Amino acid sequence: MIWNLGSINADNFYRVPHLPGPGETLAATDFQQGLGGKGANMSVAAARAGARVTHIGAVGPDGDWARQRLLEYGVDTPHIATTETATGHANITVDISGENNIVLFGGANQALTNQMIGAALAEASPGDTLLLQNETNGQPFAVQTARTLGLKVVYAAAPFQAEAVQALMGQIDLLVLNAVEAEQLESAAGRGLRQLDIADIVVTLGGDGCRWHSSSHAQAETFGAYPVKSIDTTGAGDTFTGYLAAGLDRGLPMKDAIDLAMKAAALMVTRQGTADVIPDLKDIQDHDFS
Repeated sequence: MIWNLGSINADNFYRVPHLPGPGETLAATDFQQGLGGKGANMSVAAARAGARVTHIGAVGPDGDWARQRLLEYGVDTPHIATTETATGHANITVDISGENNIVLFGGANQALTNQMIGAALAEASPGDTLLLQNETNGQPFAVQTARTLGLKVVYAAAPFQAEAVQALMGQIDLLVLNAVEAEQLESAAGRGLRQLDIADIVVTLGGDGCRWHSSSHAQAETFGAYPVKSIDTTGAGDTFTGYLAAGLDRGLPMKDAIDLAMKAAALMVTRQGTADVIPDLKDIQDHDFS
């Protein structure tokens, strides 16, 4: 089972001819709103990958719709609290090539307490998985509690802060980050990824696939991306991580879990949106990736 300490956002999508520059006013050609946040995206992805997922998070007084949407997508929601702070949201601009930029407001995602997190993890069992990112507060307490209870810890280090990763070093079983973040972590730590006290590290490489560093392997292993026509890259990394965590939680070997996650991410970039359009296992089974 996966316990995901993660953000819940309203995602506001603006389709634009190009990403705006400094001081530029740009007219959007389309607007859509949906469920998002790295945490919510990963919960939905993991549930659609066949894992049982309980989301640990918070919404504002305006956020019951998000809780209901997660429930519809197969995510357990009893540990989503309601706070006085507004639900988090993201304003996302997407250009004609599918590239994006994002402005975040954390809102209720930053109002979690140790009591909320502890009450959820008290129901976990040894061997379960704690999944977390950097869009909420409470990560150090959650990781310490998870380790005490015998849970595996999967950390998707975004939005990236090298000091946040270093503070959890030695307590993470699997770290997922992109190539730029990997370089920043190596620079901050003063040593390469293989020298860090983390058993497994997966570095996503966008259209070039991903690279797996394991403390039990002499060489890193690279996995190529599946060729697709990209429409929107928003949420692809979250889909990858959710599927990867779910595959491992279901007992798949790392290589098989990575391959499944690569397929899910490939399908995700062919769709516009975030949590609402994350592919499920049947989508992957029905698609010809050759």
